[in-house]
Amino acid sequence: MNHDDIWGTKDVTSAKGKGDENFPVGSFLIAKQHRPIVHTYYNFARVTDDMVDTAELTPSEKISRLRGMAAVIRGEIDAPLRADAQTAVTLRTALLERKIPLEVATDLTEAFCMDAEKNRYQSWDELLHYCAYSANPVGRFLLHLHGESQDAFAAGDALSSALQVLNHLQDVTHDLKTLDRCYVPLPWLAEEQCTINDLRLVRSKPGIRRVFDRMLDGVDALNREARILPQLVQDRRMRMEAAVIVQLSHSLAQNLRKKDPIAERVSLSKINGLQALIYSAKHI
Repeated sequence: MNHDDIWGTKDVTSAKGKGDENFPVGSFLIAKQHRPIVHTYYNFARVTDDMVDTAELTPSEKISRLRGMAAVIRGEIDAPLRADAQTAVTLRTALLERKIPLEVATDLTEAFCMDAEKNRYQSWDELLHYCAYSANPVGRFLLHLHGESQDAFAAGDALSSALQVLNHLQDVTHDLKTLDRCYVPLPWLAEEQCTINDLRLVRSKPGIRRVFDRMLDGVDALNREARILPQLVQDRRMRMEAAVIVQLSHSLAQNLRKKDPIAERVSLSKINGLQALIYSAKHI
């Protein structure tokens, strides 16, 4: 098959960087020898995310590229000598060297393929299924990288899913307006006599607020499950990193309870960051 049949002729990678992320990407708490592969993983995730979010490709073209990226990761095809495709080559090499399962990368492409075809969700379980591919592989990558046992995976999955839902709540209006994508369960809106169009308003109606709080109830349950993660992590620096992110997830959920994500973008404060570092110090 011709490369252009899979990849097209244009690199659609955006200018987004690590500074656009809510949570640490290869932060100083990660041991220095691990940071290059963390950044390699992040670059792959960013490129594949851009593939699905661009308006320059059709859904079928997006899926073709994403499937191509997964095939490169699995070693099934060669990638063209182009920056976006080469992120898969670099990551495959790094994962094989570290003996990390390739699924931590290919599962991400599955999530983005879902985004290319699906822009509405019918239940909380359906949303968590999406998170299992879009977020949980990131946590598993970090745990594999640090040689952690599978005993930590369930708590790591809970934390990763919580972070993903929190991000959906932060970006609820932006995702709808720019991507026509909504991760709020539609039946929950209907139960409050609300519609998707109510998410386009300048502030949340009472029914929308109740739906957001219901989603945050689910996040709180995930965060409670995730609280034990630092205790399960053996590597000291990764344990501190896990503790920071656990605390940041809890803080962001609290912030989203207090503020309206439709009226403003709710984010973490410097005080939240300091609280997270203090919390992590207890896990040294």
